[in-house]
Amino acid sequence: MNIYTGPELGKTNANFAPLTPVSVLKRTERVYSDLPAQIHGRIRRNWGEVAERCKRLASALSQRGVSKGDTVALIAPNIPEALECSLAIPMLGAVLNANNVRLDAKTLGYILDHGEAKVLLVDTEYAELAKEAVERSGRALLIIDIEDPEGPGGECIGALTYDALLAEGDPEFDYRLPDDEWDALALNYTSGTTGQPKGVVYSHRGAWTNAVNNVVTWEMPHHPVYLWTLPLFHCNGWCFPWTITLLAGTHVFLRSPTAEGIYAAFSDHGVTHLCGAPIIMSMITSAAGAEERSFSQPVRMMTAAAPPPPQTILAMENMGISITHVYGLTEVYGPAVVCAERATWSSLSAEEQAKLKARQGVAYELQEDVMVLDPDTRRPVPWDGVTQGEVAFRGNIVMKGYLKQLDTTAKAFNEGWFWSGDLAVQHADGYIEIRDRSKDIIISGGENISSIEVENALYSHSAVACVAVVAMPDEKWGEVPCAFVELVAGCDITEADLIEHARGELAGYKRPKRVIFEALPKTSTGKILKTALRERVESLQ
Repeated sequence: MNIYTGPELGKTNANFAPLTPVSVLKRTERVYSDLPAQIHGRIRRNWGEVAERCKRLASALSQRGVSKGDTVALIAPNIPEALECSLAIPMLGAVLNANNVRLDAKTLGYILDHGEAKVLLVDTEYAELAKEAVERSGRALLIIDIEDPEGPGGECIGALTYDALLAEGDPEFDYRLPDDEWDALALNYTSGTTGQPKGVVYSHRGAWTNAVNNVVTWEMPHHPVYLWTLPLFHCNGWCFPWTITLLAGTHVFLRSPTAEGIYAAFSDHGVTHLCGAPIIMSMITSAAGAEERSFSQPVRMMTAAAPPPPQTILAMENMGISITHVYGLTEVYGPAVVCAERATWSSLSAEEQAKLKARQGVAYELQEDVMVLDPDTRRPVPWDGVTQGEVAFRGNIVMKGYLKQLDTTAKAFNEGWFWSGDLAVQHADGYIEIRDRSKDIIISGGENISSIEVENALYSHSAVACVAVVAMPDEKWGEVPCAFVELVAGCDITEADLIEHARGELAGYKRPKRVIFEALPKTSTGKILKTALRERVESLQ
């Protein structure tokens, strides 16, 4: 006990409120109700209208029995209703489970069952998928059909439509803060490349922290115009539903990103910010002339997933689109590491700057710490840019844990850190650089080969639009690099050409021994499915 522990200094409703994204919409409605909030095709709504729709949604779900701790599942692309679910469902203390629309029915059925979903909201384009998933889950769900006027349509399979549900709700529904900021807010499932996907649980505190951190990290102004090329179902859109709402910005929706749609949004709506995987960058830089539109405003893009090739970063910035490279995982609310630019970099050549910007960087301002640790000693590896270890996180931007998986959670949280499974080095300037997923390291003749290093070498060829490198079994060396390549439209090069190009970039043992030209399998978030490519390699043997 000390003088600062007396009852006169305790928590009260006057001096303490739980950190939660729920507060974000409450303020924006009060202060900026007349400002634009949603643009979707012909739809235009201001923040007053969006807030009313969210309160109606929360009220209607409450009337239908949804309460604290209930899971509300969503299968929908980037549409206004998906944003409204992100804002409304936390008001009830319920948990939003936004699902990847490209998952198969078996996996979705597992998720609905494992997460004990009580309600499912589904865009009619995905009605058949949802119907089979619900059957596989074995759960009796209240199904709500979302009929997007910008979508292709589809069968209604639910008890009522989204608009009918809103009509049941009270537009004066009170904003409800959570009892505890540690309460669950969202449930997101990992990709499940090995076994069943794991349910990652987010808290109100963590989501609020990362939403605010996006503002700090990106130095975002009030009233940005944000283009939804990043899926809203991917780590809750990296928490940008709440970031953009906090700043009373404008959400511009694309059901599915295309070069034409992105350029049109730049030109017609004055987009200032967007996020996405490097595939979105390639989509922009490789656009055909007919797809391009002029735009005069500066545009900022945050990219994650695979490390972006320096050549792609340079091409984007030559177009007037500045790139911020971030890194993270589902378990850390999306990105939690940023390649923070330093003023001293401006004196370097554009090529040197692009190489520095391709690194993952340093911990987010509101993340306690990120380190590269030796998996055996649990100590930091040297800051030499050479010695590899595993990336580990700690702080408020780390998940609560894996749903119903005590042992897996305990293993992930070993010795006070969350262990990512990603291999990296620490540079002398404090920046980390991913070298590979632990499962993506190629061990050839006892030598470790970074698939990312090989990919970057191939990306340096002007004809390469997209590349992924995986291990290919080899009788002599055990395994060797095999490259899968998509070419820039109109380019025609041979396997021998690329292998010869690699000669000037890589040591002999690191060069790909096989190059296969074909479309790369990707997730809806733009990540290349290396699991599928490994299976493809096996089929070639």
